[in-house]
Amino acid sequence: MIVAVDGPAASGKGTIARALARHYGLPHLDTGLLYRAVALNLLRWGGDPGDERQALKACDFSQTDFADPELKSEAAGGIASRISAYPAVRAALIKRQRDFAEQPGGAVLDGRDIGTVIAPDATAKLFVTARPEIRAERRFAELKRMGLAVHIEDVLLDIRARDERDSSRAMAPLVQAEDAVLLDTSELGVDAAIAQAIAAVDARTSP
Repeated sequence: MIVAVDGPAASGKGTIARALARHYGLPHLDTGLLYRAVALNLLRWGGDPGDERQALKACDFSQTDFADPELKSEAAGGIASRISAYPAVRAALIKRQRDFAEQPGGAVLDGRDIGTVIAPDATAKLFVTARPEIRAERRFAELKRMGLAVHIEDVLLDIRARDERDSSRAMAPLVQAEDAVLLDTSELGVDAAIAQAIAAVDARTSP
């Protein structure tokens, strides 16, 4: 069983995807971390995010520690959103994602193009979203817990900018797959959102 969970930044898709993986006993991949790893390489090398060739070179992240908290930084996230529009970068990472999805037994993947590009034949697809203001509040709280000095206004501007970049890029834009179940978490607590996600997957997989 392959479960595809897509959605914009701070929508709750990662939390939901991890919960689904635990519930069904499947491995989970946060595909956004792959792009953040490339972004972090660029940052540490002093590379130019505006140069596709440099971004492609940064796709060699074999030494990256995916538990590194810097991967969750606003700087890495902003650059990841920019370099994810490069066809060469997406091509370099697509096989890794598809291999993960197609492993024996299946998997849960979350990102922005899982149900449309990476695993278009996924058993179940969810598109998780929430209002920008709600997502900004969630991201702001997360960054504060990490001890980062941030302003809610800046976080909201960043959320809106990422939404625009992700949805308007020419290659693999952020869109809801036609057969994906829409899950708006704006007014849902974590437990309720997870329960609705499990119910949606069960509905797609029941005989």
